Amino acid sequence: MFLSDIDIRKAIIDWIVTISDFDENRLQQASYDILLWNKFLIVQWNSTVFIDPVNKILPNYHEVILEDWEEFVLHPWATVLWLTKDFFGSNEYLIQLSWKSSLARIWLVVHNTAWIVNPWNFLHMTLELVNLNKVPIIIRPWMEIAQLLFSTISSKPEKLYDKTWRYVNNNWTGYVGKN
Repeated sequence: MFLSDIDIRKAIIDWIVTISDFDENRLQQASYDILLWNKFLIVQWNSTVFIDPVNKILPNYHEVILEDWEEFVLHPWATVLWLTKDFFGSNEYLIQLSWKSSLARIWLVVHNTAWIVNPWNFLHMTLELVNLNKVPIIIRPWMEIAQLLFSTISSKPEKLYDKTWRYVNNNWTGYVGKN
């Protein structure tokens, strides 16, 4: 069962769900819109002869940090790994990432694999942006990029993440979570 806006708001107030810089204007009927940060990674294709995940031969990346006013042109079939501005997680709920339909209709793929955040995991999510359109797409920091859906799970997981983070009084506070 997915949480409604009423339940998402209550879970944030009760510290069951963490969303940094929560903005009531981004709360939808059953989801919460998240933003892109100004940091992303571009694969350095010229330094990669092949990729072999089993043997941990992976591409090198170049980090890019944009100014708030800058934009990035994502060319057709290009890919980047882009961080969310929002830091989020929950001790009790499974969080699912979903595309915004307005971006899906212009063939901007927001994630193609990791779209689930397990309970007790708190993070700036890395999105795999891919332009499947035939024309470039302009990407900007702070643009709404996806939405979070919160769903209940049948019981508390037996296996929890060893380290988790909370946003408290404008600071990230780390603690060991094995309760």
